Amino acid sequence: MGTPQQRIGSGFGGRSTAREVLEGVDLTGRLAVVTGGYSGIGLETTRALAGAGARVVVPARRPEAAAEAMEGIEGVEVDGLDLSDQDDVRGFAARFLKTGRAIDVLVNGAGVMACPRATAGPGWEYQFATNHLGHFTLVNRLWPALADGGARVVSVSSAGHQASPIRWEDPWFDRDYDRWLAYGQSKTANALLAVHLDRLGAAFGVRAFSLHPGAILTPLQRHMTREEMVDRGWIDENGALADPAFKTPEQGAATQVWAATSPKLDGVGGVYCEDCDVAVPAGTDPDRAGVRDHAVDPVQAERLWAFSAELTGEDAFA
Repeated sequence: MGTPQQRIGSGFGGRSTAREVLEGVDLTGRLAVVTGGYSGIGLETTRALAGAGARVVVPARRPEAAAEAMEGIEGVEVDGLDLSDQDDVRGFAARFLKTGRAIDVLVNGAGVMACPRATAGPGWEYQFATNHLGHFTLVNRLWPALADGGARVVSVSSAGHQASPIRWEDPWFDRDYDRWLAYGQSKTANALLAVHLDRLGAAFGVRAFSLHPGAILTPLQRHMTREEMVDRGWIDENGALADPAFKTPEQGAATQVWAATSPKLDGVGGVYCEDCDVAVPAGTDPDRAGVRDHAVDPVQAERLWAFSAELTGEDAFA
């Protein structure tokens, strides 16, 4: 059974860094898989976990670029993975399972944001296909290794989830495509994946969490123009950071590292986190974005799991 959606007093906050969260933590002998672990907050997550002694596997759409970005970080290995391609996801999972290793931590961190309309697979909206369905298949295909490790599965959602619940009547935006609503739907899906995976996995010692890392300038904004970011107040006319609420990549990585390793989360799961703590429901705390009910609703989570299993043909629990 999951923990209530309320703060637990982690001792950390929105300006804590991934290294601070792991201070004094020894991850020697543990293995983490981090999608998106070679760029932005993912790179800082990899650096922090490896620095604490973990072996980190980074599956990447551009393995050569990943290897270059992580040069000098000991304890990491790279493999290929394109989350928008279901067969590619299955290929990575098969290669990993052949190694016979258990997974202690899986961070589902890779994703795209606010991209122009595109599709993947049999016409799936690209952000939903990449951010959610790719990770859904990855989790199900890696399930034997996750169960062996009694893993924590951490899905990187976003405050963007507040923009849209799952659009059951038109999940592919076949009528009117809005890149931000599509992104929001995919981030809601990330959170709901954690809710139902935790429900299914708890009996095996596998617990799942989702989180908002905070606002950070990273390559995730590649589909936005400078003018858009200036208009939103994120940067100034010279491209310098203008919004004091933004975090550094090291701070942005902290919540996912905390969710992946904190002993304060032992025995609980299925919750949405932010600022290195369990988040409160949206609207009850003026200092935090919080989580909308539609992103932690167990009924919606179960429905999304069944929908995703039907689309992908994957369900480790069927």
